[in-house]
Amino acid sequence: MTRPIIDFHCDALSKLLLDPKLDFSKDRRLDVNLRRLKKGGVKLQTFAIFLSQRLGPPKMEHILGQIDVYQERVQPLGVLPVQSVEDLDALEQGEAVGGLLSLEGADGLEGNLHYVRVCYEKGVRLLGLTWNYANWAADGIMEPRNGGFTPAGLELVRLCHELGIILDVSHLSVKGFWELQQLAEEAGKPFIASHSNAYEVCPHARNLRDDQIQAIIKLGGRIGVTFVPWFVKEGRSASSKDLLPHIERICSLGGGANLMFGSDFDGIETHLTDLRHSGHYANWQESLLKYYPEELVRGWLYDNAAAFLRAWLPSHK
Repeated sequence: MTRPIIDFHCDALSKLLLDPKLDFSKDRRLDVNLRRLKKGGVKLQTFAIFLSQRLGPPKMEHILGQIDVYQERVQPLGVLPVQSVEDLDALEQGEAVGGLLSLEGADGLEGNLHYVRVCYEKGVRLLGLTWNYANWAADGIMEPRNGGFTPAGLELVRLCHELGIILDVSHLSVKGFWELQQLAEEAGKPFIASHSNAYEVCPHARNLRDDQIQAIIKLGGRIGVTFVPWFVKEGRSASSKDLLPHIERICSLGGGANLMFGSDFDGIETHLTDLRHSGHYANWQESLLKYYPEELVRGWLYDNAAAFLRAWLPSHK
């Protein structure tokens, strides 16, 4: 039996923007397309707005361009936009696949907080503060100086807390992580790491240290275990089985109820050998059930992420 799945990160919109000929309904050049989402049992897919370097300097017009792609080439195929608790309710009561918009990196906002409000009005509900390097708001995890937030970045955090935009630390510097942790604790607003694994299992800079995992757990946030091979295992090719030590590590730190998945499909050229696109999620969940009880697996696949969204998406009531 296929269980519903929430995937908290993919980069299909960036590919669709760069290649107008791609067909989201079934194009095999997309790791995530509608046919594969349905085959894999993905009920809700988060679509990241990632501004490729091929577009030139990041601008607000590029963000709006990807939102247009989502509205014109994804939604009309029957993908239900999820922007509120009521939308999530409607999604769960029907047969449609849902879509949630995330902005990966504040670069394209150009330091203009008015643009943040525009993004919110257009349905963006998650914000990854940086990509790997520095921008006007904060330093990314690959920035050599490992700085934190700028004054403008702190204003961005406050505005996101005010609007109800969920913040994502997956590419944020370590210093920035701890600055945000303090702000989030003061505001009572948890954050997520949409696509990061456990550093103690695979010591890649993009993965989370134990104390970071514990901080997210304490705040009631979520951690999306990701399928990026070089975040999963050092050296040669990796398979889905190599994700299990990351799951074990997060659970050993108390994060069984905080764990979800964020594939990063369409953001990677190399894949896990047996988890190459969203259609393979069906096999992945069956693999998980060989090692873990049904209730835990359901939590990781759907319930943990859904409970978080139910708590932190806006409600129209």
